[in-house]
Amino acid sequence: MVTSNLAFLVPELMDVVRLFAGAEALDIHSQSTYENGTYVNITTIGERVTCSEDRAQARDALQHKSLCKRYAKLALYRLLSALYEKQLPWGALTGIRPTRLAYQELEAGRDFAPLFHEMHVSEENIQLVRRVIAGQRGIYRREDGLCDLFISLPFCPTKCEYCSFITAPIDRTRQYIPAYLQALARELAAAQPLIGELRSVYVGGGTPFALSEGELEEVLRAIAPIRKNGCEYTVEAGRPDTFTKGKLDVCKQYGVTRICINAQSFSDDTLRRIGRRHTREELYRAFELAAPYGFDVNCDLIAGLTDESLASFCNSVDEAIALAPANITVHTLCLKKGARLKEETARLQEGQLGEMIAYSREALTAAGYEPYYLYRQKYMAGAHENVGWTKPGRACVYNVDVMEESADNLAVGANAVSKKVFTKEGRIERTGSPKDLPTYLAKVDAVCAEKHALFTGAGGGAIQTAEQE
Repeated sequence: MVTSNLAFLVPELMDVVRLFAGAEALDIHSQSTYENGTYVNITTIGERVTCSEDRAQARDALQHKSLCKRYAKLALYRLLSALYEKQLPWGALTGIRPTRLAYQELEAGRDFAPLFHEMHVSEENIQLVRRVIAGQRGIYRREDGLCDLFISLPFCPTKCEYCSFITAPIDRTRQYIPAYLQALARELAAAQPLIGELRSVYVGGGTPFALSEGELEEVLRAIAPIRKNGCEYTVEAGRPDTFTKGKLDVCKQYGVTRICINAQSFSDDTLRRIGRRHTREELYRAFELAAPYGFDVNCDLIAGLTDESLASFCNSVDEAIALAPANITVHTLCLKKGARLKEETARLQEGQLGEMIAYSREALTAAGYEPYYLYRQKYMAGAHENVGWTKPGRACVYNVDVMEESADNLAVGANAVSKKVFTKEGRIERTGSPKDLPTYLAKVDAVCAEKHALFTGAGGGAIQTAEQE
């Protein structure tokens, strides 16, 4: 149990508690005050009491609140780290975008390393952030009026054991597809006037290739009037067992430039355990089918899958590299509410997760890949991260924009969250669509109206301040 004299700190402190297995059973109290330019935090766990003093000056009330959070979390991290005799790779940083914090320091004219050291981030991860920022050069832009378009297709052949998304096996949702595609077309038509400078289009899932060739074409046809500038265009095709030449033909016909082949693992045993119906052989077949089309291909892998050994994961990394896709994304298993696997499953993997992550970094670097985006999630095994790796000049614009929240994101479909970025004001407003398909279909007109209000300045979005850490 966590208590604090400042109620807004409790969820922030809980994020630190969850980093340490078993800490949620502790009785923790935090007393936070600000005196003469010093943030004072007295943290109590049972009979252990520590007092931390950190000097900092806030330019306004918003930054003051952010600094309150930062130093309260740091004080608790120091105590828990000593109690459990354990240092974590990202230290006291709990935010999902470490690079955003780094950019904030750089934009203020300061190197970010001193702050990251203060927050106990490992030297390896500080260097990783440097490499990511270097990998974003020529892509990263932060200015009003930029926009990415996201289209949600929440349909999958089966639901994986680790998945917490709203997707359900397509056999149970197929009856909604005709009405859903019509609703998407209405949303896209309503969205077109709201888009400023279109940076990229991303059709995600789910598994977009779970749709038939005709259904997929219906979606891409509705997108065509919006994408007139030849910008990056991604279809997260998905599982290899859904690939057909006809679907790839449709993608090529409508100007798609990138596809995703979501391998997750090259081990048949692992794929079977996590509920995937495809095999390693089908992964190779999907790459072979896609090769003549000239798409940039991203291949996803996950470290820490159920009972997967270090050797098996390393082999998956090696096999992905041998196929030479433009991008390889290495995820760390993250188990949220809604996933069938339990969080404890991930914690059992902590001993070798660090070795898995280290091997992927070394092998991908040696093969000529560079990291170009990273993000973290709550309940992530070993408190690690997800990293996108790219061959030179092949980075995905959409991933950079979304992870850095540097452009508007206009999202259509069920469970799609649109964001309006107010760069100069340092804030973001958002509006989301209903998660389940019947509710979304019944409310699509209201969804369009809320999006119009958000993007034309008439209000209607939930305000979110720019993330600090």
